[in-house]
Amino acid sequence: MTEQATFAAGCFWGVEKAFQRFYKNENIKTSVGYTGGSDSTPNYQKVCTGHTEHAEAIQITYTPNGDKINYANLVEFFYRMHDPTTRNAQGPDRGTQYRSAIFYHSPEQEAIARQVTAEVQEKHYKGQTIVTEIVPAGAWFDAEEYHQKYLDKNPSGYECPSHFLRW
Repeated sequence: MTEQATFAAGCFWGVEKAFQRFYKNENIKTSVGYTGGSDSTPNYQKVCTGHTEHAEAIQITYTPNGDKINYANLVEFFYRMHDPTTRNAQGPDRGTQYRSAIFYHSPEQEAIARQVTAEVQEKHYKGQTIVTEIVPAGAWFDAEEYHQKYLDKNPSGYECPSHFLRW
């Protein structure tokens, strides 16, 4: 049975690439898009204005596989690959569309996200505060086709310098 995980961690190109690299031997499907806002017809130009309240996000469809891939692992990796202590920013990218957020799809995912967040806060961010939003998943809007797998199509394309493994 497949499950979904939805995360926002800055520019969705780099977030997608980070998950693809780390989980390259697992059966995950990724797509980039917009969520968390009020506009029912978001597109890249509108989202970049900040007026839609949408975040650039990644949606992962996966089949849980014991300790190899499960929701807790995905949440921990999400924290490893970006800076969850900056509000509405990742590296040089600024705006609400670049916020750090976990969009949960069930009460179980919410509980896991909150537990992993507390563990990561205690273990890796003492003296700093994780500002990641943990909110219910809402409507999902796929980004335009040219954004999907962008860094596969454009290997030298822009990748936010804040997307790297921290531990």
